[in-house]
Amino acid sequence: MDARSDKNAAPLAVDLDGTLIAGDLLWEGLFLLIRKNPLFLFLVPFWAARGPAVLKQAIAARVDIDPASLPYRDTVLSRLRDERAAGRMIILCTGTPRKFADAIAAHLGLFDAVMATDGLHNLTSGRKRAALVEAYGDGGFDYAGNSRHDLKVFDAARAAIVVAPDRHAARWQAAHGSEKIDVQKPSFKTVLKMLRVHQWLKNALIAVPMVLSHEYFNIPMLLACALAFVSFSTAASAIYIVNDFFDLTLDRKHPTKRNRPFASGVLSMPFGMASVAVLLCISFATAAFLPALFMAVLAAYLVATTAYSLSVKRMLLLDVLMLAFLYTMRLLAGAAATGVDVSFWLLAFSTFFFLSLALVKRFVELRASDLVQGERIAGRGYRAEDQDVVAQAGMASAFSSALVLALYIDSAAVRELYPHPWMVWPLAPIVLYLTMRIWILARRDEMHDDPVVFIIRDWRSQLVATAGGAMLLIAGLA
Repeated sequence: MDARSDKNAAPLAVDLDGTLIAGDLLWEGLFLLIRKNPLFLFLVPFWAARGPAVLKQAIAARVDIDPASLPYRDTVLSRLRDERAAGRMIILCTGTPRKFADAIAAHLGLFDAVMATDGLHNLTSGRKRAALVEAYGDGGFDYAGNSRHDLKVFDAARAAIVVAPDRHAARWQAAHGSEKIDVQKPSFKTVLKMLRVHQWLKNALIAVPMVLSHEYFNIPMLLACALAFVSFSTAASAIYIVNDFFDLTLDRKHPTKRNRPFASGVLSMPFGMASVAVLLCISFATAAFLPALFMAVLAAYLVATTAYSLSVKRMLLLDVLMLAFLYTMRLLAGAAATGVDVSFWLLAFSTFFFLSLALVKRFVELRASDLVQGERIAGRGYRAEDQDVVAQAGMASAFSSALVLALYIDSAAVRELYPHPWMVWPLAPIVLYLTMRIWILARRDEMHDDPVVFIIRDWRSQLVATAGGAMLLIAGLA
């Protein structure tokens, strides 16, 4: 259906969620609400019990959306502009709360009228059809929609435009031969991106207590480490997805994070929530084969990461301390899974080392932002003038980690574990090289926003880390 010059042409009504935008504002609003105050979660069932219209109205009354950052479908938006330029009447007709719909309509400036859910009526399916028929007559309008909730509206429309259809809408479109606007389907690579599989390498820390105890060939311990790795990795992926939900608005304003599967709308939030449920089931099912202490550490990790996503990440300094603690928890998980004790030295080294890397992450964010004096970075507790302090604290933590390692190497414990302790000494300068190189590159603006990912991908870091691991292994076997 081409743009029309006839002023009396049937108006074009357009759905919002899944049609004009690649997303669902009910779910986005819900996570904005929980992020604002997690206690609202306890009120949601009571609102839902009074009906979807009340639920939507209650959420919309308490949060705001940013219309400029939403993932609009370019094909649909271009089509609406053409129709509008040709003089056609365009109506935004959506089950989204009126507050959100009005904000989007004001931002786009394309619509002659807005029909949306109010506190009494949920404008979807039959109610949407009735409202459009009452306003424009049966067959007196064209309609663009995407889901099973739009089927009744399609039936009453003069012509239908089916956008990115679900299986119900696709079946209707095929049966009626109506116009279809397809979008790119999510690929397996997109799902892997959602899971952040590359981040699973961080969970290799689980094996560190076993390695440092020289139990390289202990089959039960190796199996326990493998199970713990799977459990922690799937749990971490679940938390990454939830964190993406809470950070949708911020991610959409970020130059690279806006391409994440949920921020871009490539994957739907219901799909993400189903994935979270599956991942957590796998995580706890795997953990059931390990000691109860591991299950306790896993539960504590989930609580800590959820707290980080909800509020701690916006708190000055507490955020980086929490990140360092989350890395250290992987060591504790490995110890719990294998029954190996974790030394004070290892915990101290881990805390300082990962605190330095966490501060690099914040430093890079500050460098990348165009803040003026007194302004805070979005979603964080840091201001422009904090950059130097963050760098100083990060480098001090790097040197502290190397110092702890050097003191450990000179301890009686090392002399008992390693026949040739001198072979372990290069680890201290290796740690200094890794951390100081990262800080220098960060100050040159040549650092990835996640320094751990940088270490994993950087061949120099890989080479030096491999050399250090080989020295440790040889020293233990010699």
